[in-house]
Amino acid sequence: MFTRKQLLDIAKTNPEALVDIILALQQQVQILTQRVTQLEQQINKNSRNSSKPPSSDGLKKPKPKSLRKRSGKKCGGQKGHKGHNLQKVEEPDYIIPLSVTSCSCRADLSNVPVSRYDCRQVFELPEPKLEVIEYQSEMKICPGCGQTAKAPFPEGVNAPVQYGPRFRGMLVYMQNQHFIPAERLSRLVTDLYGTPVSVATILDASSRSYNNLAPFEESLVNALADSEVLHADESGVRTVKKLYWLHSAGTESLTFYGVHEKRGTAAMDHFNILPNFKGRLIHDFWKPYLSYGCDHGLCNAHHLRELTFLFEQQGQTWAKKMFDLLLDMNDFVGEQNKQLTPEQKEPWLKQYHEILSEGWENNPLPEKPPKKKRGRPAKTKTQNLLTRFSDFEESALAFLHDINVPFTNNLAEQDIRMIKVRLKISGCFRTVQGAEHFARIRSYFSTARKQGRNVLDSITDAFKGVPFLAAAYP
Repeated sequence: MFTRKQLLDIAKTNPEALVDIILALQQQVQILTQRVTQLEQQINKNSRNSSKPPSSDGLKKPKPKSLRKRSGKKCGGQKGHKGHNLQKVEEPDYIIPLSVTSCSCRADLSNVPVSRYDCRQVFELPEPKLEVIEYQSEMKICPGCGQTAKAPFPEGVNAPVQYGPRFRGMLVYMQNQHFIPAERLSRLVTDLYGTPVSVATILDASSRSYNNLAPFEESLVNALADSEVLHADESGVRTVKKLYWLHSAGTESLTFYGVHEKRGTAAMDHFNILPNFKGRLIHDFWKPYLSYGCDHGLCNAHHLRELTFLFEQQGQTWAKKMFDLLLDMNDFVGEQNKQLTPEQKEPWLKQYHEILSEGWENNPLPEKPPKKKRGRPAKTKTQNLLTRFSDFEESALAFLHDINVPFTNNLAEQDIRMIKVRLKISGCFRTVQGAEHFARIRSYFSTARKQGRNVLDSITDAFKGVPFLAAAYP
């Protein structure tokens, strides 16, 4: 740092040196100003105006703000809505008669016939216990040859003492659907059924179900590759050794999860869904998705969050106009029952292009760098978003050109969400193999749930060796 006297002396003796000092300080101030701006923007980002997950908001979590428009109806159930409550059954399991022998006037009612009954029913959980089924295989000595003949045991009955497929299915169901850790699940089973179950038994049940679900996963991959609209997403999965990636691909009735050490095309090619997919892929503009030759649709929920940041934090008026236009466009498409005509789309596209022009006027691209400087000139976040809207217009507005294309990639994000809950509970997977087992089992559970199947019955069938096949679902 220079003192006032030093600067005055330099000005008198060497003005050129003073100019160099001022220019150097200006450059430093400019760099620091840009850095402060970047840090302020980073601090102001949250799950509402960026792609950051809600878990990163901490104590500064923003108030939820729905993008839905008010319907004008009162809160709560509407007229004509049928409520749901506990109803009496015609044939209860047990009937306990309650006798009345005297009246309040002290009259004896012992021999008075009953005129009617006032009945009240209590729905109670019976004391759970495991039923033990013993198979007795007959053994007979053949009078002809003298050999011992023995009746075969049912398929799956392989040990002198073992757990049945429904009980083992329940262990897998509780661990992988409700995320109960193995040690806690062991204590829970002991408390409920009075039968101690080791952690090793629980882990063995998951391993067996993983192996039995191989035919399901094969049919799932083929069914997803043949679907018309596919949602895809990926998220980090922490293991003990390093960070892996959980990839999801899903439709309204199918869900696939896969774990891989890579995030990009190496993993996607490994799962063999996207290389064979020819429909419309909905995603969040992660560049590896664009390498596949299918049609694309971009998630506009991500666009809305980015636009929110631009008009709230940077005062970009074009961003607010684009925000409102996308929502209005989606509302209009939602009211249609057939594909839009070119005449219907024309006014929307005109507004879209006008807003883009306004955005570029306010955020022009930097001049081309000198020939000696390598690489493309850096773009701001605003310019990157404008470029995406311009260069990938067909993908961003896919929902306008085809009413069967969803406005967002929320389906994939909802599929991923429960996996993140699992990680919050356990922190990480202890082994990569455990993560792979969980992914395949959860694919089966999620698909069963989407198709309206009973999850516990479905996993029981898998233990019996007959899991349902994804391709068999209409």
